[in-house]
Amino acid sequence: MIKLFVGLGNPGPEYDATRHNAGFWWVDALARELKVSLAMDRSYHGLMARTTALGNTVWLLEPQTFMNLSGKSVGALARFFKIQPSEILVAHDELDIAPGEVKLKFGGSHAGHNGLRDIHAQLGTGDYWRLRLGVGHPGDKSEVVHWVLKKPSLDHRIAIDQCIDRSMKALPQLLAGEMDKATMLIHTSKPPRPKPPRSPAVAPTTPPTIPPLE
Repeated sequence: MIKLFVGLGNPGPEYDATRHNAGFWWVDALARELKVSLAMDRSYHGLMARTTALGNTVWLLEPQTFMNLSGKSVGALARFFKIQPSEILVAHDELDIAPGEVKLKFGGSHAGHNGLRDIHAQLGTGDYWRLRLGVGHPGDKSEVVHWVLKKPSLDHRIAIDQCIDRSMKALPQLLAGEMDKATMLIHTSKPPRPKPPRSPAVAPTTPPTIPPLE
């Protein structure tokens, strides 16, 4: 089962609505679902909540160390409560997935994501779960830093919020450790297809009047 749910982002109001904070948005939604409030805990360098679900203790964490030092917070909490890497789920922004889509994955590389990179280093392994929240790619590698630190368009933000809401349907499975079922639920929960625009009504044309021959 998942005992520690982590959302990645940067602290401070100037970053609240930026793409890099998608992980924070997800944990905020999770806190609402579990009816808990996050509060600063300096022992773990982050906003933290603790609750009980399905008879087990569950932690929610939003590191306040800035993205590049996310592992400092995750590692401190995991070590103190003896949480294994396989019992950790990290929600984060994902460039290679379109806004409105979400993927669940276990293990693998950090793929250049600085938050995951530091978590890898602090845990000593990449064998933890990741919930990859699509934010799209700017199309140019040199624009990536600017892209993730910028607010998404309104359409993209709505799509990301909707995918976060849909992913909550898999929460019972995540809490129960039914990861295959959770993966299936998350991966088959697709954004609704946009409806094709209606064709404007065309008024019937009146045939031209032909003047009588004289």
